[in-house]
Amino acid sequence: MEQRRLGDLTVSAEGLGCMGMSYAYGATDEAESIATIHRARELGVNFLDTAEIYGPYENEELVGKAIKGQRDDYVIATKFGFRLHSDDPQDRSVDGSPENVKRAIEGSLQRLGTDHVDLYYQHRIDPEVPIEETVGAMGELVQQGKVRFIGLSEAAPDTIRRAHAVHPITAIQMEYSLWTREAEEEVLPLTRELGIGFVAYSPLGRGFLSGRFNSASDLDKNDWRRTNPRFQDDTFEANKPILDTLTELAEEKGVKPGQLALAWVLAQGTDIVPIPGTKRRTYIEENAAAAEIDLSEGDIERIAEALPEAVGARYDAAGMTSLNH
Repeated sequence: MEQRRLGDLTVSAEGLGCMGMSYAYGATDEAESIATIHRARELGVNFLDTAEIYGPYENEELVGKAIKGQRDDYVIATKFGFRLHSDDPQDRSVDGSPENVKRAIEGSLQRLGTDHVDLYYQHRIDPEVPIEETVGAMGELVQQGKVRFIGLSEAAPDTIRRAHAVHPITAIQMEYSLWTREAEEEVLPLTRELGIGFVAYSPLGRGFLSGRFNSASDLDKNDWRRTNPRFQDDTFEANKPILDTLTELAEEKGVKPGQLALAWVLAQGTDIVPIPGTKRRTYIEENAAAAEIDLSEGDIERIAEALPEAVGARYDAAGMTSLNH
């Protein structure tokens, strides 16, 4: 698989989102998840994405098991930014304090079984802590060798610019796919102006664009997507025409709808790295093959014009308040 650059960090053109291996998306199988991480590397996918909140902690531990003895074969990205250390186990409020930056990295390094993280993101911006203070503390981790590069997730344009003035930001992570294109309005133009890479999470619309679900009832009962506005019965039905059109276009190209959706994201620029999540070898093989699909400029424009953005918000009301700070 080709390599791409996020700022000065070189990664595979596609990454692997590991969250669903232990968190949020229903039933899990640790052995299959670890095998999926190993298969990803065989396919040239070396960029793994996790976070301390996934579990919490369990996903980093799983990734740590998978990369043991093979650390140098992978580029590891993880994230901090929530209050997981308070006396209240239900407290998941954002915490961008320098103290939390320093506390969180130690736990992540231990769980991952490594002495450094390649890319360390602030998962959600804390509006109560100046970004200069948070990024300043993250920069200290770079100086200490615990982190190679730093990034931000779901940050507002002004926050990105202020952060980058304190310490170089290597990547901005944001949801981006055929049915979620708001990043094109301000964030992508800004990252390109500043020379920052862009990591697209949920490039398959949390699995919707892969065509694996006929209705929300197909999801496991403990699957987080059952609470997502786009997967409610009415919005799911309203979004079905998007998948129908995508499927028709994919059939014309002789590929699967999810592969075409990934190929479209990849075609938006070599500074964009999608990180589709999966917990099965079958799907990492399918996703990796999307990197070989060649789309013409006409294909790219036609696909974008044919598919509207999704009906429904990206998160519930509480989740939406944590974005764009």
